[in-house]
Amino acid sequence: MTASRILVVDDEADIRTLIQEILSEEGHAVTVAADASQARAAIEADGFDLVLLDIWMPDNDGITLLREWSEADALKCPVVMMSGHGTVDTAVEATRLGAVDFIEKPLSLTKLLRTVERALTEAARPRGAAGRASQADLLVPVGRSRTMQTLRDHAQRLAPHDAPVMLFGEPGTGREAFARYIHSVGPRGRSPLVSVVAASLTAETAATQLFGSIESPGLLERAKGGVLFVNDVASLGDTAQGLLYSVLEQAAYMPTDASEPRALDLRILCSAPPDFEARHEGFRQDLFSHLSVLTLRVPPLRDYAEDVPDLLRYYADRLTDAERLPLRRFSVAAQNRLRNYPWPGNVRELKNLVHRLLVLGGDEEISLAEIEAELEVAASASEPLVKQDLLAMPLREAREQFERAYLQQQLLLCNGKVGQLAKRVGMERTHLYRKLRSLGVDFRQTPDD
Repeated sequence: MTASRILVVDDEADIRTLIQEILSEEGHAVTVAADASQARAAIEADGFDLVLLDIWMPDNDGITLLREWSEADALKCPVVMMSGHGTVDTAVEATRLGAVDFIEKPLSLTKLLRTVERALTEAARPRGAAGRASQADLLVPVGRSRTMQTLRDHAQRLAPHDAPVMLFGEPGTGREAFARYIHSVGPRGRSPLVSVVAASLTAETAATQLFGSIESPGLLERAKGGVLFVNDVASLGDTAQGLLYSVLEQAAYMPTDASEPRALDLRILCSAPPDFEARHEGFRQDLFSHLSVLTLRVPPLRDYAEDVPDLLRYYADRLTDAERLPLRRFSVAAQNRLRNYPWPGNVRELKNLVHRLLVLGGDEEISLAEIEAELEVAASASEPLVKQDLLAMPLREAREQFERAYLQQQLLLCNGKVGQLAKRVGMERTHLYRKLRSLGVDFRQTPDD
């Protein structure tokens, strides 16, 4: 890392001193500021190659200061935000205003040095391009598999357009993460993304939440210029469906106490279950057509299990830095076991598992025995076979689970006709009847048999 001039803005003296010492030892010239006033004076007096800016400060918060600099075009160098209470929305707002990265407190020495090095590298690029690239990096979904590469490519192709996108996928697959990624690399990426859970738009509150008032902006006004993300759009009630359809059809909306309508200026992204595309009874077809002009299908984690080791490392590093948890690594045996786990809760379940293991603590290496103890509660037998953890079962039970699921699906394909089923699966009919009864599979005979 070559020497550079770095400004550190933080109201906590211990943190300023710590960062100054660390970066000075790396050969950088470090200036410190305790508040926004000192930071303004430093920027006016000297030029810097990088600014490390705390979000929470007593006089002006870092986001406000960054907005001030951004509007005045006062900064000619990258800005990295620091905060002990970071959220995705804060990170998105910061990058929208020009920040190139975001560090969570308490600071990790390794991450600090890595982030500073990366930010200084970005300084060689045009500022707008660096900001946009880093924002995408912050939100890019993790995974090196062909499945994830293809999915990211598809998302990037959807991003430049303004048409609505419906993201199909099981709960926990990361549909909102892909929505944020589409937003971040699209033309509206520097404007806000506002998220709402569809079920919260009840018959009584939908109009107020969507349209708001002059004094209290609603969802449509807050997302102006950016994106409105509707989480689980299948849960929208009739009233909310009607209001949303009217807004999309007229491309305008009226706050409750306004005298004139306002033009709709936003893009709508929404998530839905995998089967919603084929079966959406009770949902307005005209609204469905509006919302599904473009589609993205986010697969379950079991479809790209080769990315599980990368995801485990990613969340272990992220949670270790964010919550000051002890650093732990997954043994090869533990990784292999988790690659073969069906993950019925998808990426969300994986993140929760990593979080739990870090909080509980233990040896630095997470063993196979530890993983087996976490997975010992088997999935319900009523779950589809692909979501059942067959490796946690004795051989006989696993075989019965497979045979039951296999014969149930084959019976459906044969319209419940055991005679056809016997031919399809290559079994003698009497033996098949005994097998169906022993497995508890409900079957029926028809005259055609």
